[in-house]
Amino acid sequence: MNQRVRLSLLVVQIFVLTLMIALLGRLFYLQVAAAPKYKDAALSIQSRDVINPAVRGLIVDSSGIPLALNRVGLAVTVDRITLDKQADKGASVLLKVSTLLGLSYTDVYRTTRLCGELPKNDKAGCWTGSRYQPIPITKEADPEIALQIVERTSEYPGIGATPVALRNYPGYAGVNAAHELGYVGPVTEEDLSGVNGRSYYRSETIGKTGLEYQYDSYLRGTPGIRTVIVDRKESITRESQNTQPIGGNHLVTSLDVRLQAGVEKALADAVRRARASGYPGDSGAAVVMDIRNGQILAMASYPTYDPNSWEKGLSVKDAKALFSEKNNVPALSRPLQGLFAPASTFKAVSLVAAANAGYNLNAVYDCPSQTQIGNRAFQNFDSKALGRMSMKKAMAVSCDTIWYQIAYDEWVRDGGLKPKSNPNDYFFKAAEGFQVNKKTGIDMPSESAGRLANRDWRKDWYDQNKDFYCNYKDRAKKNQLTTFLIELARENCLDGDKIRAGDAVNFSIGQGDTVITPLKLTQMYAALGNGGKIMRPSIAKAVVSTDGKIVKKIEPKQLGTLPATPATLRLLEVALREVVTAGTATGAFAGFPIAISGKTGTAQVFGRNANGSLKADTSWFASFGPTQNPRYAVVMMVSQGGFGASVSGVGVRKIYETLFGVTGSRVDPAKAIFPDGKPPVKLPKISPATKLKEDK
Repeated sequence: MNQRVRLSLLVVQIFVLTLMIALLGRLFYLQVAAAPKYKDAALSIQSRDVINPAVRGLIVDSSGIPLALNRVGLAVTVDRITLDKQADKGASVLLKVSTLLGLSYTDVYRTTRLCGELPKNDKAGCWTGSRYQPIPITKEADPEIALQIVERTSEYPGIGATPVALRNYPGYAGVNAAHELGYVGPVTEEDLSGVNGRSYYRSETIGKTGLEYQYDSYLRGTPGIRTVIVDRKESITRESQNTQPIGGNHLVTSLDVRLQAGVEKALADAVRRARASGYPGDSGAAVVMDIRNGQILAMASYPTYDPNSWEKGLSVKDAKALFSEKNNVPALSRPLQGLFAPASTFKAVSLVAAANAGYNLNAVYDCPSQTQIGNRAFQNFDSKALGRMSMKKAMAVSCDTIWYQIAYDEWVRDGGLKPKSNPNDYFFKAAEGFQVNKKTGIDMPSESAGRLANRDWRKDWYDQNKDFYCNYKDRAKKNQLTTFLIELARENCLDGDKIRAGDAVNFSIGQGDTVITPLKLTQMYAALGNGGKIMRPSIAKAVVSTDGKIVKKIEPKQLGTLPATPATLRLLEVALREVVTAGTATGAFAGFPIAISGKTGTAQVFGRNANGSLKADTSWFASFGPTQNPRYAVVMMVSQGGFGASVSGVGVRKIYETLFGVTGSRVDPAKAIFPDGKPPVKLPKISPATKLKEDK
């Protein structure tokens, strides 16, 4: 053997030895140094968590009366481990039990499948929890039927029955409050993905809308977790941990059950009154706010729905009905999400704009039947000429033509269709000062922001719609090819990016493209009543633990100040009072014993209903009172309700009657919601009786 061969063998030996040392080192690392890490990983692969949800906290009104509590239901459950061991994977048992309970087998099958077992496009209603815990197929079983199941275990292997906590909205005093309270439902795969920035456990019940969603982290509590270790056959070998659930905290709101019931009734009556007068009256909203701190004392939306329907279980048909245009979308919260032209209620903003522009609010102005703007005559309401009058009187009788002239004059001064580089824009800036285009900031999800149709909005709108209007005859539907719409499209194509004279005058009377929510208008009138402070609305007052300790207190917050001088606000107060005593709301408040300040609004709506009829006017009444010492802001809106005074004005009067204990023209202090005129400041104590209701 020569020297080269020996050298080659030595190299091979060294290489083999190096490999053996590396392998032994790696083996030592995996079995000794990193053993705890990989042991935990192996256990996590074999472990299964069983979630035991906590009892959800109560939601109560300002006096401690439950608005949302828990009651006991009887659940029929499925043990997937037992069913999966059967030859047909439990199909025959599920068929028998679904027939016994009067349920659809398809629904029961889907309910008992883990979400990963179903196709991606068919996961609705799947079980997000573990197969190692009972899966409920109904939570409100007939006790006699449940007894049959548990007594005949041989016929129904893997089927059991157990009491469960059900969320319940008791509706004391006839209260609905569905849009404010919200509802709860099972956690979904989307929820578990963290898309909304929240973390959940599988099989938990969580808040889906309203206060239930907004304060879910407090109300939900901490679930108990039982971790079991399973072998390769999915059999439980031992228990790793078992923690007990911790009940959720309670939420105290500023709502008052008696007032809430009265507001809901007043709104429903207003809708019926509109329909009795021949108007569609398709929906409505009403809000009562404490103007000192922004607390919402009552809020109602019409149409509404049964908040308990979600816990009882909705069919696909029922769920679609909640979002159906034919049913006027009962799921939509009109106070927070409905956007409507504010009409003459907006003239309070215009008066501030005129004052800031230098107009003498104590001067006399002409209110003709119409004002000529370019080639178009803009009519006064009902085309009436009302003569010369003060600005205060103009607000009271809701003269339009005064505002047409002032808005047009300011538009001309700002350059018209060729605006100055830095226009004054008194009307737009006044609206911005009222925060018309901002959300109110209420502690509720899914609030809509208003739309302020100023120069910036107009340019954005034009960029998005220019192509359509410049090619209108090719893009529009045949029934839209009318002479008027074709001419309108031509104008929008030529100068749709500019504020035109018509846009300016419509803006001044709350018409055109500016829209707001009823809650926003309430916030605006609350600021008029409290001296100019724009307060953030809130429904929750505090989160309280089960032992009565304050976990979180929701403090009042001022968001801004109205762009108005004290003198302007004083004149507005007098003018809005005259609306009720000698103006458009005189009839609605005739004989009312408490001084109220307010403004009617009747907004014209462009478009047609599904049946082809023209859309009717939106009815508004916005107010604050008592005039001398304002405490409350009350607003009502009825979509397609007709006149502001006769529909919403009368509705607001009924709300004030409930607030102050008024019958006819007399005040009965014993019937007042707040006898001393002040909503409660102290937080209520949850009495043993209330807890008993929760546990039943």
